[in-house]
Amino acid sequence: MYRINKSSNNVERLDERLFKDLKIKERDHLQEWIAKNPDMLGEDLMIIQKEFNGFNDTQERLDLLAIDKQGGLVIIENKLDDTGRNVVWQALKYTSYCSTLTSSQIISIYQSYLDNHAISEDAKENLMEFLDCDEESLLLNTNDQRIIFVANHFRKEVTSTVMWLLNHDIQIQCFRATPYSMGEETFLQIEQIIPLPETKEFMIDAKEKEKEEKGKSKIAVEREASLVEFWTRLKKELKNQNQNYLDNVNPKPFYNIGFWKGQGFFAYCIGRDTLRVELYFQNDAEKVYFDTMLSHKDEIEESVRNQLIWERLETKKASRIKLEIEKAKLVNNKSKFMDRTDWDTRIEWYHSTMTKFYNAIYPVWEKVQSELD
Repeated sequence: MYRINKSSNNVERLDERLFKDLKIKERDHLQEWIAKNPDMLGEDLMIIQKEFNGFNDTQERLDLLAIDKQGGLVIIENKLDDTGRNVVWQALKYTSYCSTLTSSQIISIYQSYLDNHAISEDAKENLMEFLDCDEESLLLNTNDQRIIFVANHFRKEVTSTVMWLLNHDIQIQCFRATPYSMGEETFLQIEQIIPLPETKEFMIDAKEKEKEEKGKSKIAVEREASLVEFWTRLKKELKNQNQNYLDNVNPKPFYNIGFWKGQGFFAYCIGRDTLRVELYFQNDAEKVYFDTMLSHKDEIEESVRNQLIWERLETKKASRIKLEIEKAKLVNNKSKFMDRTDWDTRIEWYHSTMTKFYNAIYPVWEKVQSELD
């Protein structure tokens, strides 16, 4: 790794180090860094417990337990300079233990974590906000659990086992953590090495087989089917209106669907209490995209003729601009999503709102991207 020196128009080599030489400890340091910055693992995760040992008849404990944006459990095991030989077996045991956790148990585990760290917040509310869902849809751990390993060095017996598990549909990732130094400064690089990010989607698509819904509750299966059906109907309606936004998008059982324009993601989203359309900047840690768009706020809002919501999301890499409506103002507040009774009303709102939102924002976004490039 090199550090860029603009003043000399040159690069300076950083020295690769070992954690032990820097007196960096597994639990006190690496684990804490991941817990405080889970997005260093390449996605939006919520840490819900550290050193979790709530397993029946065993004193074993996993390093970090997290929830992903689909409400799935993620078991994170971190080592320092060497994984050791038994890390995979260890993680598989923890994963099997976690596979039986119910939504209420997970909420309780997370509440205990908040209480132990003197964080005066409600676990259920935090989870609903993170997953952008209401209490009815708060179903956790309905899919297979995932495993993430973080270490500086992965032994061959570990990588061989991980590759075999990947080929048998176990969701598992390996991240290499490498410390560097230059003088008194210390740096950390985290990079995914298995599977390589550019091949991950290919590996998933190559399966091309129907996955059994084994292990999912009936309501979870119905919810996923309803989401796919709803987005399919929205896509069909947009096509009928000669809007090609979703022509190349396959509906999936997520609470959002959208399309990329450069580094921005235009999305239709189902929130806890709202419906919204948005322009989402996934990798905007320095808020360059957001702040540059914000400088055009008056121009954009005059065009869209609505007051947009500008969310800088200070503690996250992401940021967004959105236009939303409370569900209660649009549909019967007692209506359940899976009833399909108000789908036409929702679809019409999405269609008309995204039209004016996109037409107001995209010309500015296109100009901003060319300026930043």
